[in-house]
Amino acid sequence: MSTAAMSSAITFTSSSNDISKFNLNIPIQSFHFHPSFSLSIKTTGSFRHSSSLKHNTDRSQSTISLEFLDDGNGNNNSGGGGDGDGDGSKWGSGGDGDGGDGSENEALMVLAEVGRSLDSIPADLAAAVRVGRIPGSVIKRYLELETSPFLRWLLQFGGFKERLLADDLFLAKVGIECGVGMFTKTAAEYEKRKENFSKELEIVFADVVMAVVADFMLVYLPAPTVSLRPPISVNAGRIAKFFYNCPDNAFQTALGGTSYSLLQRLGAIARNGAKLFPVGTASSLVGTVVTNTLINAKKAVQKSSDEELENIPVLSTSVGYGVYMAISSNLRYQLLAGVLEQRLLEPLLHQHKLMLSAACFIVRTGNTYLGSLLWVDYARLVGLQKAHDVE
Repeated sequence: MSTAAMSSAITFTSSSNDISKFNLNIPIQSFHFHPSFSLSIKTTGSFRHSSSLKHNTDRSQSTISLEFLDDGNGNNNSGGGGDGDGDGSKWGSGGDGDGGDGSENEALMVLAEVGRSLDSIPADLAAAVRVGRIPGSVIKRYLELETSPFLRWLLQFGGFKERLLADDLFLAKVGIECGVGMFTKTAAEYEKRKENFSKELEIVFADVVMAVVADFMLVYLPAPTVSLRPPISVNAGRIAKFFYNCPDNAFQTALGGTSYSLLQRLGAIARNGAKLFPVGTASSLVGTVVTNTLINAKKAVQKSSDEELENIPVLSTSVGYGVYMAISSNLRYQLLAGVLEQRLLEPLLHQHKLMLSAACFIVRTGNTYLGSLLWVDYARLVGLQKAHDVE
């Protein structure tokens, strides 16, 4: 061991414990320190730890990340990376260059700063860190989210975890959609129907019910995500492998050195459309059945055969709404989440969360209102609804 390496080891600290105490718990078998500031350590026994090490010289200061991993045979592997160029050897790697190593080292440094190890975070997140798919910013966001008991509980569910790690305002956006959806859709219905609003009240009710039931899924499915999915089976078909590699949002930014081709981004639109079609069909089915029940009850109470009280066609309306969500809603919400919010608003207002939330509220309210207007036009265009003549 070189003098420089020994000096670095002696000044190492981890959560108020210096290296002399640290060494009592680590059975070090070999210790190598390279001029490129890449450090590798091999240990014996069962030990897992992530921490940071600072090496000072007269010329520069480098921060090195250490990770001790049990290889299942009683031995441990350790990797570390600093500001220099690493050699990517079995026991250690260095550098903040492009690709997985830089993201892995950055993430390990974030954990080391708070005295945490990879064992203290969920297994799927830790696995993504090891392969370099998770940058330090995502780990910071996870550590912030888990301080809330409710969010810590929600992070147990994979779909919510992937979306919250990609966007810490995800739940706020869900609340915006569900909170204002009913009011904006009702207002849009009135704007389109004007004097016929009261005459077409049953249709208005069906539209609002359909929209509110679908609001959550419209936010959930096209939301950008941090991919934590396990590797796909080697026996999977070509189509399954293709859609596995597609992003959840066609316009989302790529993390961890990954990239998406144009075909994969188009695949994201097709996949979400395929998911939104049954969601729209099912929500419309519920809405129209409930509405027809109310219409029949109104006829029975009034003992009237008024032709204005017509039942809504269930099958055609449900399928029509499913098609509308798969095309119009799918495209609008992917553009909203992936372009307007993630690429434009968040970089501009990322340090002003209150202003960012207000901006998201405005654009999502406008999008919801626009969607209601487009639905009425679409329904009338394909013959699902008809306009009443004003007397």
